[in-house]
Amino acid sequence: MPDALPYDDSDEELGGQGGSVVLARRAVHNGIDSLPGERCLEIFRLMVRTRALEERTIKMSKSGEGFFWVGGPGEEAFNVCLGLQAHKGRGPAFDYFHLHYRSAGTLLALGMPMIDHVRQMAMTATDRHSMGRNFVGHYAVPEWNVMPVSSVIEIQFTMAPGTAMVQKRFGGEGVSIVVGGDAGSAEGDFTSCMVWSTRPGQELPVLMLVTNNGYGISTPARTQHGELRIADRGEAFGIPGETIDGNDVIATWHALDRGLDYCRRLRRPYLIEARVSRLHGHSSSSGAARVSGEADCLKLFEEQLVASGVIHRELAEMIHHDAHEEADQAVEQAKNEARPDPADVERFTFAPSPVDVVYPKDYMGLPR
Repeated sequence: MPDALPYDDSDEELGGQGGSVVLARRAVHNGIDSLPGERCLEIFRLMVRTRALEERTIKMSKSGEGFFWVGGPGEEAFNVCLGLQAHKGRGPAFDYFHLHYRSAGTLLALGMPMIDHVRQMAMTATDRHSMGRNFVGHYAVPEWNVMPVSSVIEIQFTMAPGTAMVQKRFGGEGVSIVVGGDAGSAEGDFTSCMVWSTRPGQELPVLMLVTNNGYGISTPARTQHGELRIADRGEAFGIPGETIDGNDVIATWHALDRGLDYCRRLRRPYLIEARVSRLHGHSSSSGAARVSGEADCLKLFEEQLVASGVIHRELAEMIHHDAHEEADQAVEQAKNEARPDPADVERFTFAPSPVDVVYPKDYMGLPR
């Protein structure tokens, strides 16, 4: 994973926040838990920005401005809450992120500018994650412990125990956070994560997260899963967990808080299954058309904030407008940036051979 220029958190492209205020200093309730209005507004802004970014990159895949699209419209509530609660930094003292390709909201919540997502969609040479080599949403941010996202399903679940081992030996409160989908939980890597995270006396601080959108590409989860809840699969390994409504921002926030707290304090694994929606199909390969009949976490949360008096309609409209304008500007900028140079195809792909090692001429039958 090459070291790109580090993000400057003092100059993040948050967009559209000038002049807005929380209209009521009150908590927002879901009947069980609550969150302060200020925090809810922060989450809402990031959810809107994530949705605007996803919708704009879907358009890129249809207009020829970009290429293959895959993303997570419908998972904004879960992803944003995760990004806001994680401990961002470099090294084992901070959290490691083993994400999948539906994690745009998490990266935006960590502070990634929209344009870094757009550059990968457009496959520009300025793509800081892969220099235009990879699909959109395949992030790699060394200074935030965001491990390279792979298109190979669920392998992140066998990588997470590795970073967690380092964190366990290092001490502190760092957690290895790993995210995958419901279909991927059928892979052996998912079970391997549970095995390696629960060895007696060697338990690991791994927060296992499954965003269950009900489908594996086009296969309904109900035809593949005999268990009622994926979270129940942790019981055989002694892994506590819960299944939550991932469209409920407040429930999601508190579930992640419980899971992270458990891993930080006890240095053991925890499993959360979030039931989420899939609002635009699996990817551009299936057309990415808007899916009807699915609950929309963004619309639900907006209605909740308006009803609670935290925001009014005019402020909500302004936040949506600013987010879409930010996404449009990012696309316009990326369209004018350099494309990858074929001469660079091997950069960061192969490690340079040691120049100070001299092999005999007959080594492995090859010339020196």
